[in-house]
Amino acid sequence: MPWLPEAARGRLIATVVIGMLASACSSPGPSPSPSEAPLAIPEPGRPFDAATILEAMRASRRPGGVPDQLQTDAIAAELAQRIWTIDGEPWTTMSVGGSCGPVRCTLDVAGSRSGSPGEDLYAFEIIPAAGEVAPLSADLRSLPPDVAAILDRLAREAEAAIGRDGLALASARWLPPPDHETFELSYRSGNEEGFCELELSLNVESGAVERRSANGC
Repeated sequence: MPWLPEAARGRLIATVVIGMLASACSSPGPSPSPSEAPLAIPEPGRPFDAATILEAMRASRRPGGVPDQLQTDAIAAELAQRIWTIDGEPWTTMSVGGSCGPVRCTLDVAGSRSGSPGEDLYAFEIIPAAGEVAPLSADLRSLPPDVAAILDRLAREAEAAIGRDGLALASARWLPPPDHETFELSYRSGNEEGFCELELSLNVESGAVERRSANGC
């Protein structure tokens, strides 16, 4: 710009610099790559009320159904407070069955959702006379496919053996609150000869493998 007076050249340079800064501020940043996209593990919730649980007990098609002494509003309300789903959404299907001895009863509640290969299974011990409901076990495998994919991705980032040994996710289960950040994953090789099994306990909050065991790997 030798043909411009010095003052004009200064004003032009300042204008160009300001324009460049404005452009940089208004231009969108680069889109995150798939590996940088936020992970969405849902928050668990209790989707059932006492009326829904009571209706499921009354409609049971299990052999023997549900004993009459368990079909009360109070017991149904206690059960509703102890049944969680991984995303707080109700199951597509639910089945309930139970049996009673002289004092104690047991009750199983199972549920699954469309698109999920697994089911959630809760087992309870109940003392009807005292109105006591205590959980015995929870085997929770009803996971939406997108959640299973996220878990697989996190596990592969934390455990190199999955990719190295060509393992595939065979099953996954989650733990109810207060341990809902922990998932139990099972990996298997597709080769019947030299069959490899890998079991992982994965914390999705930290992304760390807290426990692992391998067989045939």
